[in-house]
Amino acid sequence: MIKIYSYEKCSTCKKALNWLKERGVKAQVLPIVEQPPSVAELRRMLDHVGDLKKLFNTSGELYREMKMSERLPSMAQAEALELLAAHGKLVKRPFLLGDNFGCVGFKEEEWSGKF
Repeated sequence: MIKIYSYEKCSTCKKALNWLKERGVKAQVLPIVEQPPSVAELRRMLDHVGDLKKLFNTSGELYREMKMSERLPSMAQAEALELLAAHGKLVKRPFLLGDNFGCVGFKEEEWSGKF
């Protein structure tokens, strides 16, 4: 089953959800703030995106408040994944995870290749 972690006030998330709906793609929609991806799901996504920083919502308020741009370069991967799993607002959204693929953010051309 495809999962998409989304934030209801996020315009990019709304576009992504509409895009999936228009193509008849069924996905389990989860609220990223209240129910962030698990460490295991974040590890799977990391295998797809290849760069830990890509999992972070670098333009988010919490990212700035926590001074993540300073902390992240020296942070252990396990610590970073635990932090993401505890704070959904730190996670880049939408966060789309399928059985054999994963995407963070919404780029139509990237998503088109998955469906």
